[in-house]
Amino acid sequence: MNVEILIVDDNSDIRNILNDLIVDAGYQTRLAANYNQALNEIDKKIPDIAILDVKLDKGDNDGIQLLSHIKSKNADVPVIMISGHANIEMAVNSLKHGAFEFVEKPFDKTRLLNFISRAVENLSLKIQNKEYENKLFSSYDLVGESKNIINIKDQIEKISITETRVFINGPSGSGKELIARKIHKISKRKNKPFIIINGALLDNDKYDLELFGEEKNDGSISYGALEKANKGTLLVDQVSEIPLAIQSKILRVLTDQKFKRVNGNNDINVDVRLICSSSKDLKQDLFHRLNVFEINIKPLSERISDIPLLIKYFSNKISENYNIKKLEIDENNSYILNHDWHGNVRELRNLIERIAILQPNTQEKISNIIKESLKSGINNSRFNENSLSVPLKEAREKFEKEYLSLQLKKFNGNISKTAAFVGMERSALHRKLKGLGIKEFN
Repeated sequence: MNVEILIVDDNSDIRNILNDLIVDAGYQTRLAANYNQALNEIDKKIPDIAILDVKLDKGDNDGIQLLSHIKSKNADVPVIMISGHANIEMAVNSLKHGAFEFVEKPFDKTRLLNFISRAVENLSLKIQNKEYENKLFSSYDLVGESKNIINIKDQIEKISITETRVFINGPSGSGKELIARKIHKISKRKNKPFIIINGALLDNDKYDLELFGEEKNDGSISYGALEKANKGTLLVDQVSEIPLAIQSKILRVLTDQKFKRVNGNNDINVDVRLICSSSKDLKQDLFHRLNVFEINIKPLSERISDIPLLIKYFSNKISENYNIKKLEIDENNSYILNHDWHGNVRELRNLIERIAILQPNTQEKISNIIKESLKSGINNSRFNENSLSVPLKEAREKFEKEYLSLQLKKFNGNISKTAAFVGMERSALHRKLKGLGIKEFN
């Protein structure tokens, strides 16, 4: 990878020595001789790696301020601090603010190059991990043939070309973030940032800081989610966990397209598309009462017809990711179809991933892994030992009702497909459903 290193030192001799050393090692460089030049270079383009002198022209620790500024823009950038006035307190303070290493002047060239090499490796690993995660998540499709999924796909196509705010409602693990990413991916903002904040993970006293950023007393700036998402999309997950007063502030920003950072005096102009999601009922919530487009994704237990497709899809996808032989999982496995799936699609994906990791070589072993993994769900199965305490006729009717209801859901209410699968004539199935009091659906 091409690595660009920003060198900041007010001593021209040291600056040139560092530049020659780093260029000879095969890296690109940019130079700054004082605090303002460094700030301008950082704001113009964030470097891949930075080497900062602690003491420049604005005070004893202005290199620390530059360190904080870089970290607020991109926490993954490795920063090596150098100083000719080093002490334990200064070194600890640098590391506390996120420095990758602290080096005393005069520095050993070989040792410094080793630090730079390690910083490049560290940066490369983080980039690879992020690319893998984004590729993996972005490559997932919204899979299913249920009416709910078909309707959502249609909604995504229609609202992606608009700028309307979107609210996605659905249980945990059902695919809310995936839907949000799909909207962003086919919108005109697709090449701009997609930023996520989770309301459930924010500290109560840090909402303003996380959203709006902060102008600190030392002159450094911490950028908030709204500023990071400028020109792009901001997903506020679990919006119900954010206090209404903070929600009002966010909506004010969307209305005015500007805000002030914490402790700041100047307006910051932004252009952000907002998507919110929640696993709770938000009928009384501020966002819910505003004119936003709502998408509702149902629990997996109400989309049984999607399960066989999801099994096949994740089996193929995970086999590719792990570079292993394609998994052959019975898409009509009764343990899977009868499971309650409280964790929804995420739980199903995790199950298939577990099978892939264990790499069973027979259907029996696969079935045993499924039984063991879903053991807690089996206890809640529709068919349990309570059926043994009723007369045979009643038990049979109960079984038939549960069984046929399950098959109807699996085939999305299609009578012909259900009849073919269970081995009945279509007219006979109609009569059986009516006799058992099962309501047919289209």
